[in-house]
Amino acid sequence: MPKPLSNLVSTVKASTTIAIDSMYKKMKSEGIDVIGFGAGEPDFNTPDNIKLAGIRAIEDNFTRYTPSSGIESLRKAVCDRLKEDCGLDYTPSQIVISNGAKQSLYLALKAITNPGDEIILPAPYWVSYLEMIRMTGGTPVIVETSQDTGWKMTAEMLKTAITPKTKALILNSPSNPSGVVYNEEELAAIAKAAIEADIYVISDEIYYKLIYNGCKFRSFASFGEEIKYNTILVNGVSKSYAMTGWRIGYTAANDEISKLIGNYQSHASSAPNSIAQLAAVEALTGPQDNIEVMRKEFQARRDYFVERLDKIENIGYIYPDGAFYLMMDISSLIGREMYGCVIRDADDFSSLFLDKGLVATVPCTGFGAPYHVRWSYATSLENIKTGLDRLEKFLKEG
Repeated sequence: MPKPLSNLVSTVKASTTIAIDSMYKKMKSEGIDVIGFGAGEPDFNTPDNIKLAGIRAIEDNFTRYTPSSGIESLRKAVCDRLKEDCGLDYTPSQIVISNGAKQSLYLALKAITNPGDEIILPAPYWVSYLEMIRMTGGTPVIVETSQDTGWKMTAEMLKTAITPKTKALILNSPSNPSGVVYNEEELAAIAKAAIEADIYVISDEIYYKLIYNGCKFRSFASFGEEIKYNTILVNGVSKSYAMTGWRIGYTAANDEISKLIGNYQSHASSAPNSIAQLAAVEALTGPQDNIEVMRKEFQARRDYFVERLDKIENIGYIYPDGAFYLMMDISSLIGREMYGCVIRDADDFSSLFLDKGLVATVPCTGFGAPYHVRWSYATSLENIKTGLDRLEKFLKEG
């Protein structure tokens, strides 16, 4: 009889978003006319100049191991981009390049978390945050937000959640899955509370270029040297440059934390992909105009989405100011029988909508919002129109 497998790893649940996207792709491959709104990636192609940089890297035989924390030119490019976009001063030694921002987040948690440390997590949250906290031995402390707080955690809510065991806060603005964006005043108050409690803040800023309605982005690390020292900034090239498959993310942190992350990565995964690193240098230092083209298109899709939802009865939503997601509120449907099934939560709704409506959405049960469903508008306007037509039909006939 084999010995038991890891108790810790056995508790980790599969990513909801990846599971839904896999179901959608399987149905699509079987010839079923299904539309997917689950994937958290831009539907734009990687810009040509970035692809050419990758091709040149291959042709130049840049195909061997790099330094474990990333090549110097990319770490410097990150520093220059953070300075230009956020007014932040980092040195290349404070930057660690990893295989995507997801790995950067995991390494950030790994660097600061001891068994039993409490990590504060505002809900709704990205599904992987919760699992990563558990994977690194931490204890998640969920802070429930609501419409009254704009689906954001306030400084007072943070103070209430802090205990002697609190090690860190994970903050994500613009947010996946809600699309909410914290303003400067809100961030400043949270930074002040974090400084007073002497806790770390992992600030996931991967969607910082995708903001609408004139909202302004402010990096959490920009509120003074004290909070910058306690902040681990996480970002990457996946969302802003349509490079999700290239897998390049990074952390920016103080010297001590950066050294720990780099050391751990050197054993866990050796180094990021060499070819993708050179492509990322071009992304960060080359023309930036493609970002604005993509941002404007996402805003147009968002505008159409909310205009349509406003006309559908029994459905609400959280208004998104950033990223490319919309959380649809189905709380008025809870307990209702549809197509012979009783809707108990978002899982029931999404499963039934996929089966009967042929639309793949992500239930937000795993995001800390059991009565919401996430749509990604990182798809064509035609798909959005058809998907919403199917939603209206699904609700009417059910």
